[in-house]
Amino acid sequence: MGVELSAAWLALQELAGSQAGQVHMKQLFAEDERRSARYSLQVDDLFLDYSKNRIQSSVMDGLFALAEQQKLEDWIGRLVSGDKVNDTEDRPALHTALRVRGEAHVSGFAAQVQPEVRQQFVKMTQIVNKMRAGHWRGYSGKPITDVVNIGVGGSDLGPLMVTHALQTQTSPLNLHFISSIDGTQTSNLLKCLNQETTLFVLASKSFSTIDTLSNAETAKDWLEERISNPATIMAQHFIGVSTKPDMMTQWGIPPENQLLFWDWVGGRYSMWSAIGFPIALKVGMEGFYQMLEGAGLMDQHFASAPLAENMPVLMGLIDIWNINFLNINAKAILPYDARLKYLPSYFEQLVMESNGKSVNREGEAVSYKTCPILWGEVGPNAQHAFYQLLHQGTQGVMCDFIAPIERDDYDASSHSHKNESLRYQHRLALANCFAQSRVLMLGDAAIPESLQASFNTPFKHYAGNQPSNTLLMKTISPKTLGMLVALYEHKTFVESVIWEINPFDQWGVELGKLIAKETYQAMQEPALVDGFDCSTAGLLNKVKGL
Repeated sequence: MGVELSAAWLALQELAGSQAGQVHMKQLFAEDERRSARYSLQVDDLFLDYSKNRIQSSVMDGLFALAEQQKLEDWIGRLVSGDKVNDTEDRPALHTALRVRGEAHVSGFAAQVQPEVRQQFVKMTQIVNKMRAGHWRGYSGKPITDVVNIGVGGSDLGPLMVTHALQTQTSPLNLHFISSIDGTQTSNLLKCLNQETTLFVLASKSFSTIDTLSNAETAKDWLEERISNPATIMAQHFIGVSTKPDMMTQWGIPPENQLLFWDWVGGRYSMWSAIGFPIALKVGMEGFYQMLEGAGLMDQHFASAPLAENMPVLMGLIDIWNINFLNINAKAILPYDARLKYLPSYFEQLVMESNGKSVNREGEAVSYKTCPILWGEVGPNAQHAFYQLLHQGTQGVMCDFIAPIERDDYDASSHSHKNESLRYQHRLALANCFAQSRVLMLGDAAIPESLQASFNTPFKHYAGNQPSNTLLMKTISPKTLGMLVALYEHKTFVESVIWEINPFDQWGVELGKLIAKETYQAMQEPALVDGFDCSTAGLLNKVKGL
């Protein structure tokens, strides 16, 4: 029997069709002046207000019953101890083992891998410290000043997102990222760099991704314009990060320049491993460890907190309610700080690559919605772009508003800011964040009485009742970023358990890579074109002369 036929699921369906599912949130707030306190939760430096969702006690009780029916707590234990929860690839999904710090409790396979995890972090520390101290030299003897990370997907999005978010922290190195296969990104960047002082990080879990390897070959060709000795290029201008040491050696990267991780680290979870090397170059190994510690705090909370007080569980179950019972199939990630610009795209991969599945763990087609369509943008930009749809469109959309409470320049001892104009801008951003979630919830009821007459037209009607969460971080720091990302990782896992799907494989991605290679071969050998459908054959014929 599938979950959609279970007692807990059917009970929630009945609730969704009753007053509990149809009531407007403005009524829920009017009836309960303590609603915000009832539906909010603080975990260390992270605060969640989930009161602006169409939930009440009967709905939450039903969701907890669903979680218990699906044995969520057992699944959490299996995840963190290293059981093979990635059953289609017959391996664990053990990113949490990378975040074990100090005397934190760890068991099972997660405990067994700790020595090799520490060994790689020791090697990473040596390289990071050498480069940040200016002791890593290029071929001419000058210190490396620019580091280019060549990767795609998880080997790019995580390090890019975090280094951009931590841009106010000083680093002796300039960091750059290349992921696009079309060559434009690579060409534009190389024009601005110097072969003497540039080092490339070739980051690829499989070391077979054509996007990454083609960009790496272009980088190697560029270095060869000035460096005649291939061994010098590899020894002084390349670092490799992969699960495949033999393939890195074959490509030419010496073992001392190789950083390793393991197949039990999924690509979209890999920034916690040596894939996070650019993050450590930005903030130092101390900052990198702070990020791991933040994630570890969320791991411990997820593994030990009761369901009703568990932040990832609450967020995951509320998404289930919105998607499967209120028929809301889209979600917007809305950070109100420009430093979090790449957070939506990072979460897009995390969520949609994980839960964009249509068969359950038994290989049977599911009859219910699984993954929402996720997108987002920095809030002030989004307000002038797609908020029109959120406020007056025909579709329901879930929103997650994310913002830091304080700026980096806040002096806690004197309760003051070094730059009052930045303080003003920050408070204005927070005001916009809070106002937008309020209007999405209340609709016309948010309009001040003095202005209601001017809004008395269908064109200015706001229905409201759009659900949202608000997540407040104390400030943007390695620790809080670690907590935030781990929160979304675990929330995504919670949803997969309810939907009975495997969130740790990505066969759809693998098929695309395979067919791309076949298509490229047809570009090289025109005789193969006839084996394609007429549309693809027509496109191949259109470009065969290039």
